[in-house]
Amino acid sequence: MAVANAAPAGNSDSPWQPSHNVWLIAVSVMLATFMEVLDTSVATVSLPHIAGSLSATTDESTWVLTSYLISNAIVLPSSGWLSNRLGRKRYQLYSVCLFTLASMWCGAASSLGMLILARVVQGAAGGGLQPVSQAVLLESFPVAKRGQAMAVYGMGILVSPLLGPLMGGWITDNYTWRWIFYINVPVGILALIMIATFVEDPPYIGKGRGEAIDYTGLGFLAIALTCFQVVLDKGQEADWFGALWVRWFLAIATVSIVAFVVWELHTRSPLVNLRVLKNRNLATGTFLIGLLGIIIYGTTTLLPLFLQTLIGYTAYNSGLAVAPRGIGAILSMIIAGKLIGRYDERMLIAVGVVIRGASLFMLGNLNLSMSMGSVVWPNIVNGFANGFLFVPLTTLTMKTLPQELIGAGTGLYNLLRNMGASFGISMVTTLLTRSQQAHQMFLGARLNPANPVYWNAMQRLSHYFAAQSGPAAGMREAMGTIYRSLLQQATLASYIDDFRFLGWLSLTCLPFLLFFRKPRLDAGRRGAQT
Repeated sequence: MAVANAAPAGNSDSPWQPSHNVWLIAVSVMLATFMEVLDTSVATVSLPHIAGSLSATTDESTWVLTSYLISNAIVLPSSGWLSNRLGRKRYQLYSVCLFTLASMWCGAASSLGMLILARVVQGAAGGGLQPVSQAVLLESFPVAKRGQAMAVYGMGILVSPLLGPLMGGWITDNYTWRWIFYINVPVGILALIMIATFVEDPPYIGKGRGEAIDYTGLGFLAIALTCFQVVLDKGQEADWFGALWVRWFLAIATVSIVAFVVWELHTRSPLVNLRVLKNRNLATGTFLIGLLGIIIYGTTTLLPLFLQTLIGYTAYNSGLAVAPRGIGAILSMIIAGKLIGRYDERMLIAVGVVIRGASLFMLGNLNLSMSMGSVVWPNIVNGFANGFLFVPLTTLTMKTLPQELIGAGTGLYNLLRNMGASFGISMVTTLLTRSQQAHQMFLGARLNPANPVYWNAMQRLSHYFAAQSGPAAGMREAMGTIYRSLLQQATLASYIDDFRFLGWLSLTCLPFLLFFRKPRLDAGRRGAQT
């Protein structure tokens, strides 16, 4: 897979060094990366406002998230080829420029379709920023300080999910949801100036001399992912296989993904090097990161919707309740970093999976009269699982991979994470709608005069409203009040079902840990024990 190399391949006797201060370079590239990662979370708390403003349903508003992620995933495999072809500096400049223009387009969108199209462009522009920024940091810092470079990168990736919901909620409540996209404009301009000033390409980046990109593989991948995502996003309202177009789109997606696999296995320069999946650790880790993408992004989408549509939180308060997840993640990253190498990574991942499942079952006990603390603590626990999942999982997945295949392995790993995230958002919103319909039918069957609870409630409410607006109007208002309560309870039950489903799905990761090869102790530790 053509991705940005993780380390320079220059002359080891006289390694290349940038002419500018490495910390200025770090700030330059991380400013752009932070902006891109922030946009994956900043919109989550604004979805109800976007839906209301653009006359869309709540589940339709989630297309704002999935369209970004799927276009991001399509471009990701080609980011290495583009950075080598154009040069990393020029590729970053083009990406940030397009990302900034697309952000302006998002803010100015007058319809949901226009916003989704703008988000597709925005996701495509941001697809290569993370891997290319990581490569620039590794190349710019001396070998002895690359740990510091990755610490800067890791903190940028961790802090953005913490600030995203808070920033998105505050901007939405005090201004409008459009400013969560407009705010990218000054940040993007500053990033462009800093990248143009401080970032430079190493001499070994072959501008224009790279091998041709696998356009056939990219086409098959784009068609497969796009068709599959359209089915996931719109299948619910079309009654799934009852619609002819759904069957056609699934058929096209299936044929395209099969053609993609066959082509990638036989072409000389594949877009995605599927042969690396022969490595058992990589195959297992790639599958698990896709599964975790479903769980993590499904949760981050559901919770703000629950808090705003059912509990009545403002966008800022829902962001305030969700943001502590980042605090838990930072704490666990510090702890997990110290435990890796001392304990079996599989055990650390198992701990993370159990913690994640426990937090989701905690969220599955939410009710309509809960306090904010009932949301904050499960979120801290949920975030605390991240350090025990991402750090050891990435380490164990890449541990047995040869050095020359690490670039291909990390590219495939990130591709599956994005695909899992997009699928997870669509899946939980579909399950939410289906479950709500089922609970509504179940509860509605009990609204009949033969049920004494219903009859007594109806009598009390009818007398109350009749005193204000007359017997006939009082009866209608009483029925409306009971029906609204029924819808509220059905919606609450559907959210509980979703959170518990994600909790069980998290625990299903445990058996797959057995497929990892048992990690061997590193030489330093063996020496310490002898």
